[in-house]
Amino acid sequence: MRVDELINELQDMIADAKTLPLSGGKVIVEAEKIYDILDEIQDTLPAEVRQAKNIVADRSQIIAEAKKEADDIIRAAEERKKAMIEQSEVMREAKSEAAELLNDVKAKSAEMRKAANDYVDNVLKRTDDAITAQLTELRKTRQNLRITKKS
Repeated sequence: MRVDELINELQDMIADAKTLPLSGGKVIVEAEKIYDILDEIQDTLPAEVRQAKNIVADRSQIIAEAKKEADDIIRAAEERKKAMIEQSEVMREAKSEAAELLNDVKAKSAEMRKAANDYVDNVLKRTDDAITAQLTELRKTRQNLRITKKS
């Protein structure tokens, strides 16, 4: 079960709980059930953190693959350029084409890096937002539980 589902379950338990008369909205809940759900949340959070770390690792892999592809393209362009230089009548044409190819490779590499960074940043932001929201909700629930215990 995912953390957000567990938090929803806690919220449902609180929403369905009986209200104490003249208590200002305090409710009675079964502490054991709350503790069980909180234990499940604690067990699940590390898995979601590992998932976020895997996303970061994927970002590095995507960037490494893009760099390798760019290097391969550059190497191929340089080899082609050398072969064309040997032919004196197409020397100027080879230089021009090599430069254009190199610029295209650099542009493609930059575009791929930007796309990979944007994607990973977006995924990490959503993960960060989700974990932050869940942690905030968890803290509110624990605070409500403490208040309920004191009553």
